Amino acid sequence: MNCPLPTARYDTVTLAHGGGGTLTAALIHDIFLPAFGAGSAAPHDATLFRLGGRRAAFTTDSYVVQPLFFPGGDIGTLAVNGTVNDLLMAGAKPVALTAGFILEEGLPLETLRRVVDSMRAAAKTAGVAIVAGDTKVIGRASGDGLYVNTSGVGEIVVAEPLAPERIRPGDVVILTGDIARHGIAVMAQRHGLSFEPPVASDCASLHAPFLELFAQGPAPHCARDLTRGGLGGALGELAAAAGVAIQIDEAAIPVEKAVRGACELLGFDPLFVANEGCAALFVAAEDAPASLDVLKGHPVTAQAAVIGHVAEGRGVSARTPLGTVRRLAPPSGEQLPRIC
Repeated sequence: MNCPLPTARYDTVTLAHGGGGTLTAALIHDIFLPAFGAGSAAPHDATLFRLGGRRAAFTTDSYVVQPLFFPGGDIGTLAVNGTVNDLLMAGAKPVALTAGFILEEGLPLETLRRVVDSMRAAAKTAGVAIVAGDTKVIGRASGDGLYVNTSGVGEIVVAEPLAPERIRPGDVVILTGDIARHGIAVMAQRHGLSFEPPVASDCASLHAPFLELFAQGPAPHCARDLTRGGLGGALGELAAAAGVAIQIDEAAIPVEKAVRGACELLGFDPLFVANEGCAALFVAAEDAPASLDVLKGHPVTAQAAVIGHVAEGRGVSARTPLGTVRRLAPPSGEQLPRIC
């Protein structure tokens, strides 16, 4: 969950955050927003501000995933890609990141080197620089080896920044890839479970397809990366923020066979399992074909598909493969804690 300090958003102040569970959302709305100030704009993945007359976006996030290394990534790639993606969701081109490390006494230096090397490689791939950082050490057995905080700044490159309040009835919902892989990959590594075929996290930066989408235009009305809370959690937050109804077709949502099997075995709803390289976009219906052409041209978003639309009303509903309709409500607790 992203919770940057408030910064000026034109003539207002706003606090940004990413998708999350009901407890985190309650903390943000009941404690942080009243304390730090909030404007009329709905919370989003990055906060907008002006820097020397130019429009910019800022975001920050902390990563406490356990285990530190998992199939498809580690805490370092997660920290860089997550921050880059949050900036993209606001219509910004990521420019620079900072990195803060909280190290537990006794952490092997080789572990730290692996994480730092992963961050370096991920930043290079995404075309951003890590320009500042900090290190603190805590006592032995006071943490889980290593925590990382990253902040990022980017330049707004779209005419109108992507935001929940721009979602409107008639928009279509585009999903950029298959869901639930990250949460299942982390959980399997944590508990020593194996699936056939193996499940790897989708952890990836979305910079290439999104920057091409922004350059070609028209840009989406809104976008949200589907991290904590998954697709269902993000859609619920956005429907509430925009005051609309979102209707999706579950049969159109790609889920790997092994992931679906793991969710069924463990009692998880894949719609609410975390992702780290997947996003939902809200675009005007007439712009959907062009948007899909761009997304499908990149490996990370090659499975992009229209999965639903926006209508008048409230809440999120899903048509099941059996043809029935269910209302989507988040689980009473976070299904998979410590996944980011």
